[in-house]
Amino acid sequence: MIKHIVMWRLKDFAAGASRDENARKLKQSLEDLKDKIEDRKALEVGINFNSSPAAFDVVLYSEFEDRHGLDAYQNHPEHLKIVDFVGEIRTDRAVVDYED
Repeated sequence: MIKHIVMWRLKDFAAGASRDENARKLKQSLEDLKDKIEDRKALEVGINFNSSPAAFDVVLYSEFEDRHGLDAYQNHPEHLKIVDFVGEIRTDRAVVDYED
């Protein structure tokens, strides 16, 4: 089993929207992938409420059967649309992929 975790810090204002609006849009866009990409086993998105300067704004937790499934997800056209959006709205990104 492959676990894929990504966290983003968002700009205060980007793509015509506030940080909170973009966080909600990103969450919805990622959750919409549940019905569009078959290779994922689990997908969960959270919006942070912790005010620590070390905290990120949005987190994605997802699971895949194997590395092939993760690769298929990362290269899926619907996922790539979100990658472009995230590039506009984020300041930082952290990612961890590991096998369980």
